[in-house]
Amino acid sequence: MLEIELKARVPDLGPIRERLSLMDAVPEGRIHERDIYYNAPHRDFARTDEALRIRFAGSTCVLTYKGAKRKEFALKAREELNCGVESGEVMDRILLSMGFTRVAEVRKWREYFRFRGAVISLDEVADLGTFIEIELMDPGGVEAPSDYVAGLAQVLGVLEEPILSSYLELLLDARGNRRADSNPD
Repeated sequence: MLEIELKARVPDLGPIRERLSLMDAVPEGRIHERDIYYNAPHRDFARTDEALRIRFAGSTCVLTYKGAKRKEFALKAREELNCGVESGEVMDRILLSMGFTRVAEVRKWREYFRFRGAVISLDEVADLGTFIEIELMDPGGVEAPSDYVAGLAQVLGVLEEPILSSYLELLLDARGNRRADSNPD
């Protein structure tokens, strides 16, 4: 499934939350997410611009593959494939047994909203700060999906420059280490 995303660092999530409420966005809850990212033994995901992660969110666990960013969109766009897993701990052991290595862990509190066909996430990311993400999943019926997502940002008062990097990339940059095969632990 194709994901089009606008991510921006924002100084305060409060005004965006208020605007979402006034515009009848549908709140879907706040949850702590813990994402563990991996690198493959057969290729370096930092070089191929791919990502593989296990996300622990409440009582659920999801394995996600993200393909390389697609250049034909003005915003961050990439293929995303998700699969629920019964046990994140067992999936972690399987990946490590197959030669995958842990790269880093991203921890965040995320508040979800549905708004005009998009998923809005208000994020408090450990060691990075506060962000908004506006995601349009599988935008097949939307003409000019990048413009649509950028328009939603404007409606919500988000004027900050879009960030094309992932939270993993931002975290590794903050640590001074962009190599995907390194283990920060």
